[in-house]
Amino acid sequence: MLSHRQRLRVDTDVQTMNIRLKPIQEQVIVVTGASSGIGLVTARMAAKRGARLVLSARNETALQQVAQEINGHEANGGEADFVAGDVADEVVVRRVADRAIDRFGRIDTWINCAGVSIYGRIIDVSLEDQRRLFETNFWGVAIGSRIAVGHLRKNGGALINIGSILSDRAIPLQGMYCASKHAVKAYTDALRMEVEHDGLPISVTLVKPGSVDTPYAEHAKNYLPNEPKNSPFAYAPEVVAETILYCAEHPVRDVFAGGAAKAVSMLGNLAPRLTDRIMKHTMFTAQQSDQADQDRLDNGLYSSAGGLQERSGRALYIAESSLYTQASLHPMVTGAVAALAVAALISIFRHGGSKSLNGHGYGMRPPQSRTNQDFW
Repeated sequence: MLSHRQRLRVDTDVQTMNIRLKPIQEQVIVVTGASSGIGLVTARMAAKRGARLVLSARNETALQQVAQEINGHEANGGEADFVAGDVADEVVVRRVADRAIDRFGRIDTWINCAGVSIYGRIIDVSLEDQRRLFETNFWGVAIGSRIAVGHLRKNGGALINIGSILSDRAIPLQGMYCASKHAVKAYTDALRMEVEHDGLPISVTLVKPGSVDTPYAEHAKNYLPNEPKNSPFAYAPEVVAETILYCAEHPVRDVFAGGAAKAVSMLGNLAPRLTDRIMKHTMFTAQQSDQADQDRLDNGLYSSAGGLQERSGRALYIAESSLYTQASLHPMVTGAVAALAVAALISIFRHGGSKSLNGHGYGMRPPQSRTNQDFW
């Protein structure tokens, strides 16, 4: 939530640095991690609004298909090109920027969306795998941000880094993922202050999603005896994509995509030891299914793990929008935000025994059948 003081500071910064972000239909946007999940949904949504895109991921076949799909819908006005490769490779990321300049003449928004997780106790995860996760989740963001700022510093634009609720609150069994997302938050905050100090016309935003219905768990490397699972409650990836594209048009410091993420962050800040106890007693079972692990080599840590899948299809309860996020991004209705957050915390305490946290955020006991509706 953006407080009144934070909103005033954002307004002042916009005037000082003269940030002018274009409408999506006028933008050239770079999206990493664009072959599945949040990155794929964001790319398709931006294309439908007329943006010109350069997409990047390791899965070249998936990127080619997405680009063909976007370029085949001329009525929307969107165009797409792509560069396949690893975001941890600076040469590849520079090639992405060069493609945007060569094809479309500039870059207006850069979205660092690539990421992968590991399920397992920190002590059990090999140092090689831990380093590899940081190569993607942290160094991919750092490399992309450096290159983006180099292009945006003259004419301005938006840099949007995708963090997580786990940027604020760590959980067991995904310790290295949490560490990488904490690092992304610290890096983004420090970069933002430096950019603002230097008066560069760049909006630097951190988006922190809650639990999202993507193939996140399926793409993760697993050290657990059973298959990892995502929360039975999740937000649709469109909730995050809408938030990202809003930040591409409006300077925002940081924002939670999903009110459940805000609630978990508040609980962790207000009662950290209590939150530790809740997670200690719930998270070790909440992140594992009843099925034995099938194939430990089928993951996206070192290579692409499938593409063109927006959702996992495993969540029993999917919120197609977030009242909290809409309120926090639109000042006219921010009066409702505090009440929503308080209601969320009350809900956590009231039903704490029947709820759990997963790799992205807060999960509630699912109903007997899938439902799709708004949630805080």
